[in-house]
Amino acid sequence: MRFRLPAGKDAAMNVIAFVTQKGGTGKSSLAVSLAVAAEERGIKTSIIDLDPQGTAKNWYERREAEGGPEVNALQAGQLEAAMGLLKKQGVQLVIIDTPGVDTPAATAAIQVANLCLIPARPSIADIEAARPTVRSIARLDKPFSYVLNQCPPGRSIRTSDAFRVLQLSGAVASTPLAMRADHMDALATGQGVTERDTNSKAAAEVRELLQWALTKMEGKPHGQETRVA
Repeated sequence: MRFRLPAGKDAAMNVIAFVTQKGGTGKSSLAVSLAVAAEERGIKTSIIDLDPQGTAKNWYERREAEGGPEVNALQAGQLEAAMGLLKKQGVQLVIIDTPGVDTPAATAAIQVANLCLIPARPSIADIEAARPTVRSIARLDKPFSYVLNQCPPGRSIRTSDAFRVLQLSGAVASTPLAMRADHMDALATGQGVTERDTNSKAAAEVRELLQWALTKMEGKPHGQETRVA
C-alpha cells in the first residue's frame, strides 16, 4: 500500500530525527537519501542539519539536480521556530540530522520528533554506544527505533544476531540496510541513492525504510519491532 502525507499548511507535519552518540553510523547519508525518496513520492520534505560538521549542508551545496529537499543548517535554539515556519510553508516531512555526540542539538531534535531513528552497525560496540541515546529518548517519552545500517551484503549471521538483540532491547526497523558503495557515491555527488541508481538494491532498501517509517508514524503495525518496557 502506498502512503502519502496530506498536503497543505494546516496538515500535520511529521518529524524524523536521526540521533545517536556514535559517529560513523551513516546518519547523514540515510537522512539525505530518505528525504530524496520522500520527495520522489510527492511528500514535501525539508532537511535540518544540526551537526556542526555540516555533512547534509555540504551535500546540498554539491547537489545539481533540480528540486528535491532543501537543507537548512541551524543551531539548537533555532529549531522550534523553524518547525513553525516549515509547517506554514506546507512542508509535510522534516528530517533532522544531529551530531554524533550528546549535545543540546540532539536533545532539541528528540523533543520535536515524531520518530527518532538510531542507526547502528551490526556490532556490539554500536549497540552499546546507543544506550545513552535510548535513555535520553525514553526520558522525553518519544517513539524510537534502531535502524541496522552498513550491514554485510547478503545473508549474515552478524546482522541476524544484531537484529535479535535489538528486538529484545528496544525497537528495530524491519529493513536492515547493507554497506553499499551507492551510499558513499550518492553523498559525494549531492544525490540520494534512489536518484543515483533507481533500480539498485540500496535504493530499494531506502524506499522500504521510508515506507516503514511513514507507517510507524501513522501508528500502524508494519514489520517486526518491539517497544522498550
